[in-house]
Amino acid sequence: MLRTLAFALAIVLVAARSLAMEYEVTTRPGLVYAVHNRTKLVGDLYLPKSRAKSPVVVAIHGGGWRGGGRAFYRYWGPFFARHGCALLTIEYRLGKAGAYPAAIYDVKAAVQFARANAAEFGLDPDRIGLIGDSAGGYLAAMLALAGDQFAQVYRDDANGDVRSDVKAVVGIYGIYDMAAQWKQDMKVIPGDSITQDFLGATPSGNPKIYRDASPISHVAPKRKDVRFLLIHGDRDNLVDPLTQSGAFNTALTQAGFASRLVLIPGAAHFWASDPFEKMPRSYGAIAASQVLQFLEEAL
Repeated sequence: MLRTLAFALAIVLVAARSLAMEYEVTTRPGLVYAVHNRTKLVGDLYLPKSRAKSPVVVAIHGGGWRGGGRAFYRYWGPFFARHGCALLTIEYRLGKAGAYPAAIYDVKAAVQFARANAAEFGLDPDRIGLIGDSAGGYLAAMLALAGDQFAQVYRDDANGDVRSDVKAVVGIYGIYDMAAQWKQDMKVIPGDSITQDFLGATPSGNPKIYRDASPISHVAPKRKDVRFLLIHGDRDNLVDPLTQSGAFNTALTQAGFASRLVLIPGAAHFWASDPFEKMPRSYGAIAASQVLQFLEEAL
């Protein structure tokens, strides 16, 4: 018993030292990570200077698959890099050009790019994670759980043969059950569904695509080596915390995944892109401490 306690304390102390260490930050903006259908897909890479083989997280912005951009993670990039973890914040195709499954192929290409160029950027190709908010959380979960099912298109990508598996996913008010989200869309703005636009059909018109396109449908023990941290505000009326993060977390844990759900009291939607480092009571600051600890353990 004493030996177990001593070992646990040692882990905590090592993690605390790592979290306390700060690195200088260097940035590589505007990197073209793939070209899909004549669209250049770009990202900004934030790196901990002078750290060899740092873990890397690919950041996927939200925006209902309609809007948003890589600048959503401009505050997270320096924060991650100062604490020893690189962050590649990406843009992907939006609207009709990025409709399912095109955006998933874009995110997959970003992971392949990071892994293929790990030596050039000082990254560890075996320690790659994903972070995404809202629609970005959806894309992160889909790639982590069903990435191998998206291999039919873009086989001629420069990094098309590179693995796209990841070790960890952070989902911030993410969407994991598309049929449940369609119902929520109808409550918020009847007749205007981001989910329907993304999938190109209603649940009754094409129930199969709603099932196949839902991360919760792909929860299976064969993928349980991926660890999940799900963060959601308990006052989010755009993406319901119970039917999305709550139900997804239950499915993951029942299947044997290491998954944890953090509900932030009072938080609604649209806060992940806000500044947070000098605002200790902000929702972003609350999430950031949880995210950093999770990545220390998972990557």
